[in-house]
Amino acid sequence: MPDRFLKACRRQPVDCTPVWLMRQAGRYLREYSEIRSKATFLTMCKTPELAAEVTILPVDKLGVDAAILFSDILLPMEAMGIELEFVEGKGPIIHNPIRDRLSVDALAVMDPEEEVPFVMETIRIVRRHLEGRVSLIGFSGAPFTLASYLVEGGHSRNYIYTKSMIFQEPLTYHALMDKLTKVVISYLNAQIRAGVQAIQIFDTWVECLSPGDYREYVMPYTKRVIDGLDRGAGNLKDVPLIHYARGGAMLLESMKEAGGDVIGIDWRIDLDVAWERLGYDVAIQGNLDPTVLFAPPEEIERRVKDILNRVGNRPGHIFNLGHGVLPQTPVERVIFVVEAVHKHSKRQ
Repeated sequence: MPDRFLKACRRQPVDCTPVWLMRQAGRYLREYSEIRSKATFLTMCKTPELAAEVTILPVDKLGVDAAILFSDILLPMEAMGIELEFVEGKGPIIHNPIRDRLSVDALAVMDPEEEVPFVMETIRIVRRHLEGRVSLIGFSGAPFTLASYLVEGGHSRNYIYTKSMIFQEPLTYHALMDKLTKVVISYLNAQIRAGVQAIQIFDTWVECLSPGDYREYVMPYTKRVIDGLDRGAGNLKDVPLIHYARGGAMLLESMKEAGGDVIGIDWRIDLDVAWERLGYDVAIQGNLDPTVLFAPPEEIERRVKDILNRVGNRPGHIFNLGHGVLPQTPVERVIFVVEAVHKHSKRQ
């Protein structure tokens, strides 16, 4: 049922619960590792034929109900003037972190069609291959998560540089967030024009913030992004948007206020509790702990059924992990999850 995923995004009845997985194209797949052994991560992202192949791979291998564009949230930052390197075992490293107003002012507001045309071409290739099968999800990092990467210079535990900028140089912080917000709007609108059928915004690093700081320093910019997207008119948008935040259990009401047709949650809150807090006028995505995929099949099945039972056949649920598939995950467990979701959610 090709439109199962989009129907769930719009809270419409489906034949069974759709499922896709964050990082469903990754190192746990042998085929991905074979491609990765011949090209760097950035080369894969910037070569449309390779990026399209990797995007489609989980659809064929796992039987998921949606594909998500193979790319990285930091690619647009490179076009803004960021010196970006992906280091094996360490992830992204930014060699010119942004920590003062001069650095912020020097960042370019890039034109996505001109600066990252390979992303748009990947979307067009994938759409041709997947037409009539499953939907394609585009994505971007949210302004705060992107800002955190740029200011910290990569991954961080305590976000000292980012929070110091917020508290000590608020004008610099707001100038950075304003510039990133414009870039994210432009980037996502370009993806929509290229043909993605849904959008996910990743706000991975808001877990470091208090609810009050989120409302003051993050939510207005995320709302500007969501309001600035050309997704179609009316209540049921042509291109639905999933608003995901890792560690967002204390932020749900503010996330809903920022916007999104679907709110993505992690495993730190029970799905039924989260949905009750959000209200049933939005769809919900989640929320199996990724480490459960290392458990025996019977335990995986028990936990899948528990999440589905919490939904109670209410329309508007998309099954996903609470975060991405881990590289060491056995592929047969991932396939088992997809099959278990479809089996135990089948409507009579």
